[in-house]
Amino acid sequence: MLRTRTWLAVIMVTTAGALLHPASAQAQSQAINFSVGAFIPTGFDGRSNDDVLVTELSQGVYSLSFDVRDFNGATVGAEYLIGIGDYVDAGVGIGYYRRTVPSLYADRVHPSGAEIEQDLRLRIAPLTASVRFYPMGRFKGFQPFLGAGISRLNFRFSETGEFVDPATEDIFQARYTHSGSTVAPIFLGGLRATIGDKGLIGGEVRYQTGEGDLPTTGDNAFIAPKVDLGGWTTNFTFGFRF
Repeated sequence: MLRTRTWLAVIMVTTAGALLHPASAQAQSQAINFSVGAFIPTGFDGRSNDDVLVTELSQGVYSLSFDVRDFNGATVGAEYLIGIGDYVDAGVGIGYYRRTVPSLYADRVHPSGAEIEQDLRLRIAPLTASVRFYPMGRFKGFQPFLGAGISRLNFRFSETGEFVDPATEDIFQARYTHSGSTVAPIFLGGLRATIGDKGLIGGEVRYQTGEGDLPTTGDNAFIAPKVDLGGWTTNFTFGFRF
């Protein structure tokens, strides 16, 4: 947690410096970036034993049947960037991802033979502060970059449908849902190109880590205390300077 706070302090100080200290007109250039891409959550092998998806897949005869890869889904975002000299941008941005995955019990069915089905839904809306470095400069031609930052991962996870009580074998309808947030580091890299005087176009890859807390007691209790929010995001980006 201390390391995360240190990263956050560095990003905030750098961004504040860009806003408060004047520079040349070129170095002060600002940009709005939009992104469309895909979020690929951490796979089964990379998730912790406390993760709710791992636990749901590992309950023996009460396991649910789905694939973690089914949570791969579209993401969109927007970002405001401000230049710091000729080689650095600092920025803040938002994103949005949501995916619903159908599941069913692998070894349990209704007395009629019908499947016992559920919907698992994950939503992540990150709010990110980042700094990126352009080793070849950030104004003309092709502009490769590397960066890092801190993201507040706002999430919502839910399980809705029919479930089996292991103690009685009764089948019941239920809806479990929880919203929360966690602060986590992100790392990014990509390539950007200038179109005319103001246009920007490029591609980007991001990696984020982080786990959200889930309740395990009470009427809204989940089967595990965590939901893994980590994974890779690949984006097509476009925007403009002003």
